[in-house]
Amino acid sequence: MTKIDIISGFLGAGKTTLIKKLIEEALKGQKVVLIENEFGEIGIDGGFLKESGIQINEMNSGCICCSLVGDFNTALKDVLEQYTPDRIIIEPSGVGKLSDVMKAVQKVVDAEANVVLNSHITVADAQRAKMYLKNFGEFYRNQIEFASAVILSRSQNVKEDKLEKAVKLLRSLNDKCPIVTTPWEELSGAQILEVMEGENDFAKELMEAAQVCPECGHHHEHGEECHDHHHDHEEHEHHHDHDHEEHEHHHEHDHEEHEHHHDHDCCGHDHHHHHADEVFTSWGKETPKKFTEEGIRAILDTLSKEDSDEYGIILRAKGIVPDENGKWIHFDLVPGEDEVRYGSAEYTGRICVIGSKLNEDKLAELFGL
Repeated sequence: MTKIDIISGFLGAGKTTLIKKLIEEALKGQKVVLIENEFGEIGIDGGFLKESGIQINEMNSGCICCSLVGDFNTALKDVLEQYTPDRIIIEPSGVGKLSDVMKAVQKVVDAEANVVLNSHITVADAQRAKMYLKNFGEFYRNQIEFASAVILSRSQNVKEDKLEKAVKLLRSLNDKCPIVTTPWEELSGAQILEVMEGENDFAKELMEAAQVCPECGHHHEHGEECHDHHHDHEEHEHHHDHDHEEHEHHHEHDHEEHEHHHDHDCCGHDHHHHHADEVFTSWGKETPKKFTEEGIRAILDTLSKEDSDEYGIILRAKGIVPDENGKWIHFDLVPGEDEVRYGSAEYTGRICVIGSKLNEDKLAELFGL
């Protein structure tokens, strides 16, 4: 199976630097082909990447997503036939629409066996998000709206309040995808690849740790499966288990009344619950906000108090957030026990709480979000 990854972004956003990091740190041992579409007469980045032993197929004669759609399809099929690669990375011109590139790739995917469009991400300069949206609205908006993940570059050069504004702006264009705000030097290529491939799912991890099915909120015996579910995506409320800044996500299941956010019966077998009428909810946020160890401990102490019902019944709280000194605070709370330590960086600050009858507004207020 050949995976195709589209890495889009405006000119100078840092696409080539990101690709080099992925190749050197995450894709060693894979047969990778890079297809570049340089906007200009000279493909400067080609030589930069040849050091990594990657095949380069430069197309300097036009924009991949307009005049070169036909040639691009031919080039992509030729690459598949000649190299049978594990992965194809496509770096389109910084002035094209991501949706057009995706359409061109999808035509080939539909016609070829063992090929999949694996990811379609956008690299965005954290310093210039507002300016690019103002000056290149249609193209920039398209690159953000159609991204399966947005990876911010140069975030280390931006003050926290400006970074939060940039994330809020991007969230207004795409409220579903993860947004990487951590400086790249603090992340491994493998961590970035996990985000690209949708394998970094915080709420799902917590649901599994709490032995709660992330799909339906039920406790399953070993070997039991949850049937297919239908989830509605709305601007600020999502009945699934991704955490994003600027909106919340939750699963609500009233087992007594048997009301589910699904088109059909959730599961075709008996369930095991803490209580018959328990309602499991997950609340999650992504944020570049900086915290202190003392502040996190105070938050966990508040959630641990027996009279903390104003926040709901807390089964689990977990997070990885940056501090003021560039370190990363990891915290974990279960009833009667909590842990706060320093650990590895995350792609952005992430907080998730699982419990019953959670008061999401109060939780957001408690974390200062």
